[in-house]
Amino acid sequence: MKVLRFDSIGGASGDMILAALVDLGVSLDAIRGHLKTLPVSHYEITAEQVTDCALRGTRLRVKCHEHAHPARTLGDIVDLIAASALPDRAKSSAIAVFRRLADAEAKVHGTTPDSIHFHEIGAVDSIVDIVSSCLAIELLGVDKVTFGPLPVGRGTVKMAHGVMPLPVPAVAGLLKGYTVTQTDEPFELVTPTGAALLTTWAATPVPGDVHVRDDSPMTVLGAGYGIGSRKLNGRPNALRAVLMDTVGNTAVAQDECLVLECNIDDTVPELIGALTQSLMTSGALDVFTTAIQMKKQRPGALLTVLCHPDRKHDMLDLIFRESTTFGIREHVTTRTILDRRHIEVETPYGNVRIKVGAWKGTDITWSPEHDDCARCARIKGVPVRAVYEAALRLSATRA
Repeated sequence: MKVLRFDSIGGASGDMILAALVDLGVSLDAIRGHLKTLPVSHYEITAEQVTDCALRGTRLRVKCHEHAHPARTLGDIVDLIAASALPDRAKSSAIAVFRRLADAEAKVHGTTPDSIHFHEIGAVDSIVDIVSSCLAIELLGVDKVTFGPLPVGRGTVKMAHGVMPLPVPAVAGLLKGYTVTQTDEPFELVTPTGAALLTTWAATPVPGDVHVRDDSPMTVLGAGYGIGSRKLNGRPNALRAVLMDTVGNTAVAQDECLVLECNIDDTVPELIGALTQSLMTSGALDVFTTAIQMKKQRPGALLTVLCHPDRKHDMLDLIFRESTTFGIREHVTTRTILDRRHIEVETPYGNVRIKVGAWKGTDITWSPEHDDCARCARIKGVPVRAVYEAALRLSATRA
């Protein structure tokens, strides 16, 4: 499993993140090639090697040739990304970043995400920064992203909506729950784009639900430094990206999990179904319901949620807001899991990812991803079962 760790000295912005990934080894020519399918134009990406406070790194700029940038809505930007031929994972990641930005801006302005008109963030350079960074993560084959405490500046900054305090309200909202360090720098060190990229990636569930602890042994594969364009007063304006790989079979065979449970007897089944989907999307390892008999023999459902302890508060918030329960029980447990990885097979109906489970170094379980099977079946007009069985047969030949 590949883990990407960001450590910030001078802040985090979209161009610094992309610069760090290019410095780490992502081909800028490959990024430019993929971006040709994105329906935006009149820009160019340049990169140069620079030194800041004796620290060498890459400075990257997206130069736009348009003098005016349209104020785009979330829907406009989603349509732009969806119309491209980028890899599906890069597309979904970029869209998730913009949705997170829209949610943060909507809370600041007291409106809805779909009503937000992006100004600075809707500009071509910001769209290119976000899409390119998500593409770079895909090209590196990253499974998990983490980041350390982010430094923030003090004072104010002038934006499209007027003078704002630092960190700007959107950034303060995006970084809720994350650690920051206060500096004496009178600049905007962490931008909304940088905060949205890092927090969206960090909140993305790890493929196969394998939990990698902070103290898991890893091999460092490389490091890259992104250098910002502003000269800071007392520190290099740098962001470091370190790519690591788990050592051998160190995707843990046993981990600690939290079990959350509650009884529900006055909620319609459709709402419980919607809650189940929201919990899984927000990082639950598993969610299921069990039919039970409540007081006076009322039929009810026992909702059980399995998650990592660091997702507890998100899970509690969703359950209380989306159900009628008045209390949630919890206990810590351990689980033994197979070592997991993904492979991709080419079926007559299209490519399908396979989750492979290994026990004591031997592959013993193969599970085609249902979403891939359903997508191929829909495109080819065949039963999902046909795609599933074809993928399963091909995965056996890869064993």
